[in-house]
Amino acid sequence: SKREIKMRKLDSTKVRPLKSEQLLHIEDHDFALRPGFGGSPIPVGIDVQVESIDSISEVDMDFTMTLYLRHYWKDERLSFRSNKNKSMTFDGRLIKKIWVPDVFFVHSKRSFIHDTTVENIMLRVYPDGNVLFSLRITVSAMCFMDFSRFPLDTQNCSLELESYAYNEDDLMLYWKHGNKSLTTDEQISLSQFFIEEFSASSGLAFYSSTGWYNRLFINFALRRHIFFFVLQSYFPAMLMVMLSWVSFWIDRRAVPARVSLGITTVLTMSTIMTGVSASMPQVSYIKAVDVYLWISFLFVFLSVIEYAAVNYLTTIEERKQLKKRGKASGVYMDAVQAMAFDGCFHDTDVDMDLSGFSDPCEENETRTSETNISSVESTRLKRSLKGSVGRIILQNNHVIDTYSRIIFPSVYIVFNFLYWGLYI
Repeated sequence: SKREIKMRKLDSTKVRPLKSEQLLHIEDHDFALRPGFGGSPIPVGIDVQVESIDSISEVDMDFTMTLYLRHYWKDERLSFRSNKNKSMTFDGRLIKKIWVPDVFFVHSKRSFIHDTTVENIMLRVYPDGNVLFSLRITVSAMCFMDFSRFPLDTQNCSLELESYAYNEDDLMLYWKHGNKSLTTDEQISLSQFFIEEFSASSGLAFYSSTGWYNRLFINFALRRHIFFFVLQSYFPAMLMVMLSWVSFWIDRRAVPARVSLGITTVLTMSTIMTGVSASMPQVSYIKAVDVYLWISFLFVFLSVIEYAAVNYLTTIEERKQLKKRGKASGVYMDAVQAMAFDGCFHDTDVDMDLSGFSDPCEENETRTSETNISSVESTRLKRSLKGSVGRIILQNNHVIDTYSRIIFPSVYIVFNFLYWGLYI
């Protein structure tokens, strides 16, 4: 009815809006061609705001970054009349109908434009034909890392931008605001790295089949946190090396104690080295952490070899003493057989000197001697207990143990000074 038709006209929501394509006259031009085709190259300015660095992988040698990528150029075919000189803003639906720069990320492994809740694309057109094209992108790109100083290293990575189809004769990429074209979020932080600097640079790339292309670089330097590796690798390695030195202070007769301690420290060092290697790429050169762990492993291994030498020389020494007494046929065999059962040497001279002091390997002799000590001698023994313990330790340890107590810690301290002085 006429009344319904009149009501529809008065309803502004039913009025068909003016199409942006008609306002921009998109259908009157061929946007398959770049602006100014056949003339000088079109300048395309770039600026980037880094939102976050999501991850850095040493194993894959790559990094993942989320950023806002903005393009600036002028296309007179998009100019329009505006009384108030105001720009028009569009979403991603207009992108497929006009020309936009074909910028891509060099050495990119994977990337995507965020599309929640819609594609994060913005196009702003000004009356004079200037265009702002903005994207929110997450990109994973290669970073050629050098681990020769790991974990005391600093890595320099870069994200490179370049036109895929248009060489320098058709398109000229440049940083829109020079060094200020690259901005970052102040809250960017990484769990394993300090971000030392961000910088922007530019250059040229040559391809033999297509020519020269403008290339832009987003450079950033990352310095690794050392405290995590001190707690997880360096400090446990130091403790294992120092624990292996305890063997030098244990009686040379206590074979099970010293051998068990040596094997335990060797296996623990192997576990630490395996854990570090599992989280690193299989590179063909030696890393700084490898130098430290392998030398620490060498110290632990040498402490085991040291006791093997002490044990062997002690056996030779005991054999010579028994041969001099003419008892090699009887007493020596008894001593060797007893050592095989209880893990202790039975040196008759030392046993007589220490007959008044408790020893696990000579429990029967000690009990007999204690019954013959008078009350006066017992009091005197308690007063001189500290001196007796020192004398017993010196008598029951080989000269190699005595030197090892000084040489091993001294050399290890010198190594630590040289290592940290060289790599820090």
